[in-house]
Amino acid sequence: MISSIERPELLSFRAELCRLPGRKGTMTNVNVNKIMQSLKQLLDEGALRFGYTSPFVGIKSLKKERTDVNPFTLDEVRLMLDMVREDFNPYYTVRFFTGMRPNEIDGLKWKYVDFEKRQILVREGWVREEVTQLKTDGSARDIDMTSLVYDALIEQKKRTGGMEYVFCSPQGKPLRHNNVTKRVWAPLLNLLGLEYRRPYETRHTAATLWLASGEAPEYIARQMGHTTTEMLFRVYSRYVPNLTRQDGSAFENLLNKQLNPEPNTQDK
Repeated sequence: MISSIERPELLSFRAELCRLPGRKGTMTNVNVNKIMQSLKQLLDEGALRFGYTSPFVGIKSLKKERTDVNPFTLDEVRLMLDMVREDFNPYYTVRFFTGMRPNEIDGLKWKYVDFEKRQILVREGWVREEVTQLKTDGSARDIDMTSLVYDALIEQKKRTGGMEYVFCSPQGKPLRHNNVTKRVWAPLLNLLGLEYRRPYETRHTAATLWLASGEAPEYIARQMGHTTTEMLFRVYSRYVPNLTRQDGSAFENLLNKQLNPEPNTQDK
């Protein structure tokens, strides 16, 4: 009986989930919270229908682990795009310079590529062999194309312009993410002598490059599909000094220019 489930049992169940194996050792707090959230909805609905107190009262979600990112430098990106298989150069150019999530780029259709406005319209994804909704409401967005991205998509259109999906197999099916990782991504990093990093780092790389270029945080957040700028400062900002070589000197230069202007030689 769901009405017989008590708070200690829920905590014990959650502790068991935390010990289950996951990709990085044990199951992450994010995945544990997802499972517990489903259970909470079930028990809360039961409590509402049958008039008992939900045992979830007072149980807070586990704290999310700090997002550990390892973006590429611009030199590494240039090297990878120079050496990657020719047929995958447009694919990784778009990934590195748009910050699209894997499911978003794998599900990208030509009808969502607006060459006239130079925008990529992110409207749906592709997960486990089917079209899916986007991760969040804020994920639906219009990404501005840089010249590199525009040229890459023009080149890609020569290959798959007659098909539904932008990046696809010769049969027109969306690329299989794991297959591309094993056959293209991992061998490329190995060839270049770069440490292995998951393909998702292309998204993190785009974020750090946008920040390093001086783009407005609000603009970057919109391009990334974030509803706020919080994640930009919490996760990515610490990498910007490495890309800009500015770790306080920019502020120092500003103050010196404004508060200690050089004397006008004409006044001498």
